[in-house]
Amino acid sequence: MARIQVQGVHHITLVGSTRQSAIDFWQGLLGMRFIFEQPNLGRPDENHLYFDPGDGRLITVFTSEQRKDDPSPHPRGVGHLEHIAFNVSRATQAQVAKRLEARGIPFKAFDRGFMDSIYFSDPNGLRLELACYKFQAPEGVREADVLRRADAFRRKAGDHHITEQHLADAIEELMA
Repeated sequence: MARIQVQGVHHITLVGSTRQSAIDFWQGLLGMRFIFEQPNLGRPDENHLYFDPGDGRLITVFTSEQRKDDPSPHPRGVGHLEHIAFNVSRATQAQVAKRLEARGIPFKAFDRGFMDSIYFSDPNGLRLELACYKFQAPEGVREADVLRRADAFRRKAGDHHITEQHLADAIEELMA
């Protein structure tokens, strides 16, 4: 049976609270350009806001002025969304903690071996991650290719997780 071949994420749609809360967070905190808004064609009592997360794709938010922010954490279970991760530059990553602290937003930072991550929540309890790879993929090579090769080096060495050494070896091999 033939597969359906996807070619990337088209957009992600979230249920938000008010229009202003969505704009304040997605544009005001995360710097996503507010593209446009129109009625939610599937639910006439909601608006549909469109934001550009920086790669030309879309993050959209359904809003309603009858809803209030609800910062309760989302449940974590089978079929639920764990978090959404956004790519940031190394320069931005170095500023994230300070900027979240200035806004009183709690966060947790992690070194993932091949990337650095900072987790926090939106005004409605959705967990977000700002991630920054510890490497730059060579021209013509995708990050996924570097990671696949670095994982092969990790497994061959019997190591627990990908390290910067595995990344360097992968990049060297891919450039050869």
